[in-house]
Amino acid sequence: MKLYGYWRSSAAYRVRIALHLKELSYEYIPVHLVKDGGEQHATNYVDLNPTHLVPTFVDGDFVLNQSIAIIDYLDAKYPQCSLYPENIESRALVSALMLDIACEIHPVNNLRIQQYLVSELHCSEQDKLTWSHHWMHKGFSAIEEKLKATSGLYCFGDQITIADLCLIPQVYNAKRFNVDMSRYPLISKVVDNCNLLPAFISAMPENQPDAV
Repeated sequence: MKLYGYWRSSAAYRVRIALHLKELSYEYIPVHLVKDGGEQHATNYVDLNPTHLVPTFVDGDFVLNQSIAIIDYLDAKYPQCSLYPENIESRALVSALMLDIACEIHPVNNLRIQQYLVSELHCSEQDKLTWSHHWMHKGFSAIEEKLKATSGLYCFGDQITIADLCLIPQVYNAKRFNVDMSRYPLISKVVDNCNLLPAFISAMPENQPDAV
């Protein structure tokens, strides 16, 4: 198995956590998102992943993009340490929480959006920061409210789920932009608990070979 990713990519971070939780060996292949205009735009990478995004996952001859699809593939193929509850209603709640992060917070704050704000809309660095803080606070406020009903040690009781795999990288990203996370004590508790676990530690951006 191979994982093409970038150390700071939130989406690649999610997949790394899943691989470590399931104790799966894989080859990590760095794709630098900034150097030389972004290695994700190189022809050999675009042939593998036409979206010009990371991560890309390769399992033998099978190639897959999109972090949630990759995690779901891993969860189905390697059922140890399942990332969803067995109960149908609980599974749906976990999926909704995951999508709140992966579809509502992350996409409007990722690198290519940040670059477009500057290069095409001529936003200042402060404008870009204001944009990021606005959308992160909107998203985190809703998640904090949801966690009042679902959280235990983690997002959903005391079971690690795909929601945690999305939340931890998103909070890491928020801290990079100096978002005030003290406003979200339940989110902060979940993050602290997850980051005590070996799989989460191994997946941290600063522990990747391309970290600079």
